[in-house]
Amino acid sequence: MSMLAGWHYRRSLASRVTLLTTLAVGFVVALFAVGGYFTVRAQLQSSTDSSLMQRAHIAAESYNPIVGTIPTWVIGAGDVRVARLDANQQLSMPYMDDRAFPHGPSELAVAQGTARQSIRTISVGGMTYRVAAVPLQRGSALLLAQSLASQEHVLTRLGLLMLSLGIVGVIAAGVAGWGVATGGLRPVRRLTDDVERIARTEDLTPIPVEGDDEIARLAQSFNEMLVALSASRDRQKQLVADAGHELRTPLTSMRTNIDLLTQADQSLSSEQRAELLDDIRAQMEELTTLIGDLVELARDEPLPPVVEAVELPEVLDHAVTRVRRRAPSLEWSVDADPWWVVGEAAGLERAITNLLDNAAKWSPTGGTVRVALKNGELTVDDEGPGIPPADLPHVFDRFYRATESRSMPGSGLGLSIVRQVAERHAGTVSAGRSPYGGARFVLRLPGAATPMPRSSPSASASDPAGASTGIGA
Repeated sequence: MSMLAGWHYRRSLASRVTLLTTLAVGFVVALFAVGGYFTVRAQLQSSTDSSLMQRAHIAAESYNPIVGTIPTWVIGAGDVRVARLDANQQLSMPYMDDRAFPHGPSELAVAQGTARQSIRTISVGGMTYRVAAVPLQRGSALLLAQSLASQEHVLTRLGLLMLSLGIVGVIAAGVAGWGVATGGLRPVRRLTDDVERIARTEDLTPIPVEGDDEIARLAQSFNEMLVALSASRDRQKQLVADAGHELRTPLTSMRTNIDLLTQADQSLSSEQRAELLDDIRAQMEELTTLIGDLVELARDEPLPPVVEAVELPEVLDHAVTRVRRRAPSLEWSVDADPWWVVGEAAGLERAITNLLDNAAKWSPTGGTVRVALKNGELTVDDEGPGIPPADLPHVFDRFYRATESRSMPGSGLGLSIVRQVAERHAGTVSAGRSPYGGARFVLRLPGAATPMPRSSPSASASDPAGASTGIGA
């Protein structure tokens, strides 16, 4: 059975449609042919029985008991044989050529008066007869037997005709099915050719759509996939171009400083050498951060299936400790309530660290960064200049940097990582104006105030890598 199924599905769609059409039409033609044959046969037999029984009654009424004969004109057919059957099973009648003409209980019952009439089919000497029996006199019955040779000849010819018509019908159905399959599948072949051309040339131009049937819907769906694929490829190209642009600046600066150290090693003072080494070290850290951000953004896969319940205040404490060492001139106000999230602790810490670094970068010396964690909402407020309204829609875009931040360190990837991590944990992040005069960032993460069981958070349905990015973190 499996071999037949595999053979069936290895055939082309057009051949399968043709085969199924031929089989369906062949079954219908065979059904009608067999039904027609047996209907005609039943009608012929019914007509023969009616005629034979009618002649039997007329012959019985015309019987002359004195002479013991029936007028020949009453029989009305040369292929009819006549016999008289007594109750003691004795056959007689001058029209009876064969005294051993078969008879049975049906005819004897009519002769004995226990049945009004009978009719059945018998075979004698290779010939088939239809025998009718009617009462003749008390204690006898008149038997009329008509040959069915002409009827069988008609049925044989009818059967051959039905068989011929069936074969012709099946062939015609096969040809018609092939024509219908060829014409009906022409749009499928065009779509297949277009798909093969796209795979060969990598030209993602949408294919033309004709009509509004199922094939048109398939082509429309394929066009939507092409648009998504083209957008993904454009984002990939843009990421590579932006990454190359961002990497070029620190690499060039590092090369220049290293060349200075190499060429002017003897002429540089210890202070100048220390300054160049500090610059190289800072550029190395910036380059390392940029490469790490790029690797993080390249991770489009969802969270691994095995994650853990994370205590968010503990992650926040680690992030604040790290950023406080980098920004010793700032005051840090932290107020965190218990909150547990099922997710990836390292990713959450990186996102929170990016938010805190962004706040530290924009806060003035001696300023205060206020951090609050209430009911799953992490709020970070700084006392910097804030985010201009024109930049608010773009602060999470990849490599986006406001005009004021372009002279400051950073790659424009930090906030995009924050949004990507938030979406991976089924959360959100937003930016706005802080009541303390600077910028406010709010990271919302689903969870609970008590420890949660080990399970996976809902993955975001959107494409986090394609739409995420940040401002100068």
